[in-house]
Amino acid sequence: MAKESGLGWSTLSVDNSATAAKDIKNDITNLQFATPRAVIDVTGIDKLAMERILGLADFNITMNGEFNDAADASHDVLSDVCSTSVVRTVAIGVSGQTLSCECLLTDYALTRAQGGELTWSVPAVLSDGTAPTWGP
Repeated sequence: MAKESGLGWSTLSVDNSATAAKDIKNDITNLQFATPRAVIDVTGIDKLAMERILGLADFNITMNGEFNDAADASHDVLSDVCSTSVVRTVAIGVSGQTLSCECLLTDYALTRAQGGELTWSVPAVLSDGTAPTWGP
């Protein structure tokens, strides 16, 4: 294996509210995602230091992008986050590795900056209890 950059993403798709996957990677300028694990304290009174085990897995992502209201582009896919309560698949693909999670999108926040740019931010969290797993 060789070290690689984060350039050239093959996939970043998000389901629209009709659960049809839409590739919106062209509108996304940056993102942050994590696959944290809960930590459970199981320290007995006989210990002099903390004792822990791993608990539940999780996934969260925040996608940021440029406003694009073309058909099947980011605004078309995300604009009804505030009025629908559907689980949406978020699929990430980079360097032949994929991660796909069922998520709840919790906001579609728009910002009009002083310079005139219109951007958005969408946070999402795991919804279905399936541990996120990277695969080829």
